[in-house]
Amino acid sequence: MSYRKHDRILEKINKMVSEKAAAFGECMTSRRMAVCAACLLIISLMPLLLLGKYNVMCIDDYDYGRQVHDTWLATGSYLQSVQTAWRQNMEFYQNWQGTYISCFLMALCPMNFHYEIAWVVPLLMIGMFATSTFVLCRHILTKWLGAEGAASSFVALLLVFMFYQVLEAPFEGIYWYNGSTHYILMQSILFFMLRLTSGALWAKSRMRGMICSVAAAVLAVIVGGGNLITGLQAEVLMAFLLLYAIVKNRRKIWAVCLPLVTGSVGFLCNIIAPGNLVRSTLDPSTGYSPVLSVLLSFYYTMVFIIRWTPVFVILVWLTVLPVLWKIMKASDKNFAHPLWVTAGVYCVLSAMFTPTLYAVGMVGLARVDNIIQMVYYLGLFMTTAYWLGYFSHRKRGEKAADAFGTFLERAGKQMTAVCLLLVLIVWVFTADKNTYTAVSAMRSLFNGDAQTFYTEAMERYEIYMDEDIAGVEFAPYSAKPALFAFEDLSTNPENWLNLAVTRYYHKEYVKVKDMK
Repeated sequence: MSYRKHDRILEKINKMVSEKAAAFGECMTSRRMAVCAACLLIISLMPLLLLGKYNVMCIDDYDYGRQVHDTWLATGSYLQSVQTAWRQNMEFYQNWQGTYISCFLMALCPMNFHYEIAWVVPLLMIGMFATSTFVLCRHILTKWLGAEGAASSFVALLLVFMFYQVLEAPFEGIYWYNGSTHYILMQSILFFMLRLTSGALWAKSRMRGMICSVAAAVLAVIVGGGNLITGLQAEVLMAFLLLYAIVKNRRKIWAVCLPLVTGSVGFLCNIIAPGNLVRSTLDPSTGYSPVLSVLLSFYYTMVFIIRWTPVFVILVWLTVLPVLWKIMKASDKNFAHPLWVTAGVYCVLSAMFTPTLYAVGMVGLARVDNIIQMVYYLGLFMTTAYWLGYFSHRKRGEKAADAFGTFLERAGKQMTAVCLLLVLIVWVFTADKNTYTAVSAMRSLFNGDAQTFYTEAMERYEIYMDEDIAGVEFAPYSAKPALFAFEDLSTNPENWLNLAVTRYYHKEYVKVKDMK
């Protein structure tokens, strides 16, 4: 074949690809892209929710729910069960921990009332966290960064999709009621609170602003009574919002002050609880000094940023890059302080590592890492958007910025489509089928691990509820879904988890047979 003929063939192929790409760009509007992203998110979450059908009660659910369970069995009254939960909450406040909202909610584990409805836990946790993240991300893009709505929805939906596939600890963040209530649920409420507070700042109607501020103030009390990581994060972010109101819109200072005051009072009640002091004397764990905890938190932030940025995350980030460039270039906002924004996001992330460093001298608690991981991804997307807005609004002449912007404009939707295709290939065809949550869940559903585990769990429950059986001994689980990463009962009846189950069901002892 001659070189001339070869060139003509390549020219035809290039022309055909260009025409197809142009046709794709014309048909894929921002709204259609958002719809496709929504479908992808729903498809990715369905296996996680289906696996929830085989979820069960476990770990701390027993200790926190025992008194409520006893009340329910004795009375069958929801009202009296709630009253028992509140009394236990006040006992914990005096003798164990100050998280007065989390402890109250953890006592009201749904399985205390109906053991077989543990499937509501993933439905609640995914529903709350995915929705609150989407709402906050879209609001920041549209109101604070001036982006177009449909494209912002596309970015926010891909953010949620990405997070749930690489979630640090799926069991603690989706299926375990106690752990996910204390962290995922409280972080969700914080995201809604921030959205409402920001909505009050941006509201054109005074009445709408008042409604948003009052609602945020109520949620702030809940956040203040939750885990200390989310509570401290709320204080930092609300301080930033107050500073913004003072500098940019003093007439709306009240909109921030109301939830800031209620949240601070709630957080103060949390940290000064007598139970915190009692617990610290019983727990020999010691953390670092306040100054060293802060310094170490900046170091560990970088360590975990590297850890939480695998190829999958990079590909999703590249997918949204052209979209962010386009909407930031069209924005009428002033992107004048990218370094300050970046530093602020880094400080917020670092502050989330500080409480555990100060309290127990460590990082890497799985259920805590889940919420820090999402804040990192949210911060990554929003900081990227801000920097793109900064570069796209600069005067022409910066060669590097011009070349980068030109490339993103030319690549456009074609780059988004190619990168998204690569995301799907990596997601579906990964060698380790437990790398991504949706694939792992599908694997457990198809190979029967989920069904086998649930059947054996319900057989255990029948034995637990049999009043004629005083001592319980059974074989370990023969199968368990990979995402259900919780510890089974021990062969030692004096193990803390065995004792929790023993007290919950009022048995003489509970243990697993030694199969060696």
